[in-house]
Amino acid sequence: MMNESEAVQPPGEGTTENGNAEVPVEGTLPLIDDHEELVSEGGRKVRRRGIYLLPNMLTTGAMFAGFYAVIAGMAGDFSSACVAIIVAMFLDGLDGRVARLTNTQSAFGAEYDSLSDMLAFGVAPGLICFSWALSELGKIGWTAAFIYVACAALRLARFNVQLGTSDKRYFVGLASPAAAGVVVFMVWALHEYGIEITSAVAVLAAWVTAITGLLMVVNIRYYSFKDIDFRNRVPFVVILAIVLIMVIVSWHPPTVLFLIAILYAVSGPVMAIYGRRKRKRAQMESEMTAKEEDSTDNSKKL
Repeated sequence: MMNESEAVQPPGEGTTENGNAEVPVEGTLPLIDDHEELVSEGGRKVRRRGIYLLPNMLTTGAMFAGFYAVIAGMAGDFSSACVAIIVAMFLDGLDGRVARLTNTQSAFGAEYDSLSDMLAFGVAPGLICFSWALSELGKIGWTAAFIYVACAALRLARFNVQLGTSDKRYFVGLASPAAAGVVVFMVWALHEYGIEITSAVAVLAAWVTAITGLLMVVNIRYYSFKDIDFRNRVPFVVILAIVLIMVIVSWHPPTVLFLIAILYAVSGPVMAIYGRRKRKRAQMESEMTAKEEDSTDNSKKL
């Protein structure tokens, strides 16, 4: 005979006293099951139902912008497609900060954000560039687009695995929003200038797309700007610099944004080469110092 603690609780009353979810009686499972997540509170693991609204609304907005960019690019409206990617970049940068500021981080939000990034910064840029120029190259064109999309997926998967273990000041590999900027701003700038899609332009677009994809997965560090604290006071000149940047971008957004994206994409390899040469020079100086000390010791012995 069952005691009171072993009795089956009626469905629809949340969780049990020990934090475990109730098992619904057969035939009462709702059409859409609620999300449950195991979280740590007060040093113990408890289950919580539901998701946080505000950060996931922003993530959904970024996903919608990425989807709209795909539709606009396939329809030949490349300007609107690129503007939609900019909106997705803004919302993607905002949802994480909002989650941290409001203490609404969750495993669901992290996974949902990655899926949104895959659409907005992986699939969308590849399809936009394919609709614009890569389709002229046939198999070579869609191969270049697929390399970019696959590298974006690998980049996001590796980022999720390394989350919490890597230095937050740097990204390992080019971040997917920055990579999307290189591809879509190239399309936007050349489209605004009325560049005719020739075989040479298509080949250039294929090289840029494929190389940008590979930069997402190489072991090169990029500065992430995540160590900047927006809540602290800053010198007055910082605000003037921001105003100047906004004015420069307003001159011709497609060209200026494309140049900024290229400079950031190139900064990783340049800093890697500089760092390697610096380490090699330091090693040579250390070896020379050791040799000089050995020669000095030998002369003293003589």
